[in-house]
Amino acid sequence: MTLREIAAWLGGTVVGRDDIEILRPAKIEEAGEGSITFLANPKYARFLAKTGASAVLVGPSLDLGSVSHPALSFVIVPDPYVAFLRILERLVPSPDPFYRGVHSTAVIAPSAKLGEGVSVGPLSSVADGVTVGAGTTIGAGVMVGKGVAIGSQCVLYDRATVYHGCRLGDRVVVHSGTVVGSDGFGFAPRPDGSYEKIPQLGIVRIEDDCEIGANCTIDRATIGETVIRRGAKIDNLVQVAHNVVIGEHTVIAAQTGISGSSKIGSYCRIAGQVGISGHVEIADRTTLLGQTGVSKSITEPGKTWFGTPQREHVRSGRIEAVLRHLPELRIEVDDLRRKLDDILRTITK
Repeated sequence: MTLREIAAWLGGTVVGRDDIEILRPAKIEEAGEGSITFLANPKYARFLAKTGASAVLVGPSLDLGSVSHPALSFVIVPDPYVAFLRILERLVPSPDPFYRGVHSTAVIAPSAKLGEGVSVGPLSSVADGVTVGAGTTIGAGVMVGKGVAIGSQCVLYDRATVYHGCRLGDRVVVHSGTVVGSDGFGFAPRPDGSYEKIPQLGIVRIEDDCEIGANCTIDRATIGETVIRRGAKIDNLVQVAHNVVIGEHTVIAAQTGISGSSKIGSYCRIAGQVGISGHVEIADRTTLLGQTGVSKSITEPGKTWFGTPQREHVRSGRIEAVLRHLPELRIEVDDLRRKLDDILRTITK
């Protein structure tokens, strides 16, 4: 494709030569002739002067007059990163890792209903009463339990597990090793110090357009539903406990743990290794920075939090700055205390 064709397709504006032939997308620091790259983060602007790319996708705020690279052409687009992803999809088609059709080693219960174009890979199991919507792909070694309902155009990667009764909407992606609908962690203490298991009788419901990473666990509700609302994206190695509700288009990074019956709002951003206590509520558009520990509800929407227990990130940053200097501060305080003691002894003589 020529740069002119790419710009027309993206709705962008070319600055420089528009007849350049674009062969491949590439990182800005690794690009060569015939490559197109992007600049979304200003901290990488230093690479513009020495990149080997033929063209760069940039935002409208970039001052092109400051770029000393006369051979470089630009395509101005509203969001360079999103535009680059569209180019990736077009110029580098994703390989299809799945078996197509129903494999001879797959076990499909007679009462299961598979929609048109459903694929089920080797050694997968689809139990009684399951319904699978049109165009859904089930990989190898996947276990789909009794009475599960899976929507259309979903993708379940190899060795994913969906326990009995759970519900997946349309276009849901579940990656390898993830377990949807395992028992919630419910145990009642007995007088002798042992524990009695509390029956976990609810389900998990994952709404449309969600993506769940690898090796996550989403526990079924004790009673009712654990809910992942539409458009939510969950990274690898995330634990979602029983009766949790995750709001629409919330994103959660790896190694986060969410305790039982907590409710997270819509459009939240939760970074890695965040811990959320049980029975708390988190307002819409909240940002939790990495390793934040949430011990009480966050009721004001749109704020950013950090630390354990959570504090607004500006205040938390100030506290962290002081903590880094505590050893020196202690030395200064001890020195001032000694000087004050000397002064007091002089005065009392």
